[in-house]
Amino acid sequence: MKKLRYFKIFLVLFFVLGTSGIYAQSTYIPIESRNNVLVLQADNGRVPRIVYFGKKLQNKEEYSKVAGMCNQGDDYSGILNAAYTPSGTHNLVEPALSVTHADGNTSLDLHYVSYETKPIDDNVTQTSILLKDPVYPFEVTLFYKVYKNDDVIEQWTAIRHQEKGAVTLHKFASANLYLKADNFWLKQFHGDWAKEMQPEESKLTHGIKVLDSKLGTRADLYQPPVFMISLNQPANEDDGKVLYGCLEWSGNFRIDLELDPLNNLRIIAGINNHASEYALQPNEEFTTPAFLYTFSDKGKGDASLKLQRWARNYRILNGNGNRLTLLNNWESTFFNFDEAKLKQLLKETKKLGVDLFLLDDGWFGNTFPRNNDKAGLGDWQENKRKLPNGIASLVKEARANDVKFGIWLEPEMVNPVSQLYFKHPEWVIKQPQRPEHLYRNQLVLDLSNPQVQDFIFNTIDSLFIKNPGLAYIKWDCNAVIYNAYSTHLDKQSHLYIAYVEGLYRVLARIRAKYPEVPMMLCSGGGGRVDYAALKYFTEFWPSDNTDPLERVYIQWEYSYFYPAIATSNHITDWGKQPLKFKADVAMMGKLGFDIATEKLNETDLKFCQQTVVSYNGFKEIVWHGDQFRLVSPWNSDFASLMYVNADKTSAVMFNYLVNNRYSAGSKVAVPLKGLDAGKKYRVQEINLYPGTKSAGGLNAVYSGDFLMTVGLNPRVNSNRASVVLKIDEVK
Repeated sequence: MKKLRYFKIFLVLFFVLGTSGIYAQSTYIPIESRNNVLVLQADNGRVPRIVYFGKKLQNKEEYSKVAGMCNQGDDYSGILNAAYTPSGTHNLVEPALSVTHADGNTSLDLHYVSYETKPIDDNVTQTSILLKDPVYPFEVTLFYKVYKNDDVIEQWTAIRHQEKGAVTLHKFASANLYLKADNFWLKQFHGDWAKEMQPEESKLTHGIKVLDSKLGTRADLYQPPVFMISLNQPANEDDGKVLYGCLEWSGNFRIDLELDPLNNLRIIAGINNHASEYALQPNEEFTTPAFLYTFSDKGKGDASLKLQRWARNYRILNGNGNRLTLLNNWESTFFNFDEAKLKQLLKETKKLGVDLFLLDDGWFGNTFPRNNDKAGLGDWQENKRKLPNGIASLVKEARANDVKFGIWLEPEMVNPVSQLYFKHPEWVIKQPQRPEHLYRNQLVLDLSNPQVQDFIFNTIDSLFIKNPGLAYIKWDCNAVIYNAYSTHLDKQSHLYIAYVEGLYRVLARIRAKYPEVPMMLCSGGGGRVDYAALKYFTEFWPSDNTDPLERVYIQWEYSYFYPAIATSNHITDWGKQPLKFKADVAMMGKLGFDIATEKLNETDLKFCQQTVVSYNGFKEIVWHGDQFRLVSPWNSDFASLMYVNADKTSAVMFNYLVNNRYSAGSKVAVPLKGLDAGKKYRVQEINLYPGTKSAGGLNAVYSGDFLMTVGLNPRVNSNRASVVLKIDEVK
């Protein structure tokens, strides 16, 4: 027993003192935001370690005392809490970076060299930490971009070397975090078509929990790249410590959650290394996508507010700007339309009162006309039979009706039954020795190929050149990558990464030439949304499931990570709920219609027109205000949430019945959030269906103190399945 104890002491001294004497005094690197801090301890000749993550201390000097307060056991490796964990030397846990050097050696050690913190503006700073291998000319720079007022950090890594040949990167994470708590609770999400953002929460146990995707394109169809970690116990809306994480990458991702032998949580996030070994050439720099995270000790609601504000200010295209309401033809016509039908719908667009008409799938293809989803995709010429005068005549008609015109494309995909496929089979991702396997009758174009990138850009560009009045693009993406193989690439393991990089090049070119045109990011529903893609898009399509009852749940979960201004919600024929319920749900974001308006009876048409007027009266609050989730649909007969503008003078509250059992509804008052206790507010029920009246006791003046302490009962029941309340300051 004595020998074992002495051996443990030797190991600890070895990794504390090293093999060449005592290290120089430690450097502490605080990565600080307004409320939080990530503290790294850096010693020359050692990998930097994370010694603290959480609420910021008032005295920076005390960060050096944090590590001494922990007595969880022995870390024989000395790097369990590494800020970026290499493999192949004395690491015993999941690595962030794993390589094979040009000479075949598989070991890697990363020693601290220096760090620098530079201000970008009054709110944003960027810290870079340089690490080098003491044996090989191999280096890594860790980047931490801090948005101070939002408590948001973006973290990524740059990898480079000067070896005599290529170094193979087997794993190449963006970030490596280390959290301490009594235990950890993971809230993750899963889904499929029409079943997006289904939540699951569980306690993390020892071992590794992996969240990942290998789909290639619509990568988050089954598993979105967002998650929450609650520390000590599951956080709720207003209490608890919680970290939100999200990888900014539109392709395959991997997030490792490892509870280590000392009961601490290691989070390693980045591009999925599955089938993606990367041959890094000398002097080439490999830059990983950013891993985005925010932390709050005040619950999920506070973390969500921080992330939503950050997204509007820094990431979503025109996040503080305007959005267009629209009428889409898809569910009223599907593929069956002609020019006369569309011109009539343009008149319906004007009558409805929305801003834009969106022409969906089916407008293209001549040799192989797009009359169903089995042919024509990739042949982006107007179908002469349906549109003998082209898109230009529709843009002109839209202008005559004082509305805008938008169009649907799926530019990354191709049908095997198409001219493009027969002309350029080498542009298609498919294994040459395997039978084609289609997803929705489609294959994926090889965006690693610059010729394909040019083709897609020119497709979009020519539409704008021919139709200068084109005002909106719906960019769809319905296929995944099967039989991954590129005729363009020598290294097939580069394909999944090169595809996404090619997509971003195309989008960057489009935005350079057309910076203001609104574009919807669509992928058969919520199969593709992340904060890298949203740099180029004004909004995304959460789900093809537009049943409003289902959408209450889907939109609720998306709202933790994405603000309402980015969420496209359409009123359709899906679901058995009344038209008012559908309208009220769709107004919690960017409103659109996808119904046969000409078939509406007079009262329903009047209500839809009224809905547009009501929405225009408060849309700025929804788009740019703070969102507060009040009553969860998962735990109650009804759901309730609200949006409050920045100066707390106006708010709008949405309430929905989600349980149809006998006597279900709102029984007690719901305390509101985000108002000013010292102000007085007038509450008024709005968007009532014609011929109905508001419930008694709602339309009155209350103090902010009363509304946030006692609250309101929205009187939700089977006869009032959805209730919208407008709340305005009374001077």
